[in-house]
Amino acid sequence: MPGLLRGIARTAVIAGTATAVSNRVSRRQAGRWATKDQQAEEEQGQYEQDEEPADEPADEPADDGADPMSQKLEQLKQLGELKSQGVLTQAEFDAQKQRILG
Repeated sequence: MPGLLRGIARTAVIAGTATAVSNRVSRRQAGRWATKDQQAEEEQGQYEQDEEPADEPADEPADDGADPMSQKLEQLKQLGELKSQGVLTQAEFDAQKQRILG
């Protein structure tokens, strides 16, 4: 009987630790996404304030060294890596993918 109780106690400790770690990772990941979203909103606000004059074409991409499609592809690759590592659930992955693409 003591061996059985020890096994149950060990399982409970392991499950509790795994839950705590999982929750911490989820909170940290949510914080990272919130920070990135906030930075993107701030950059969008700055872009709207610095509008181009009407005589220049507005649809030319900014010369920042990378086109928007390659940036999106890089973000999607990072999302895929996070999902394969188990940091993101399928639902979180789908939501972030839609945010990037849409």
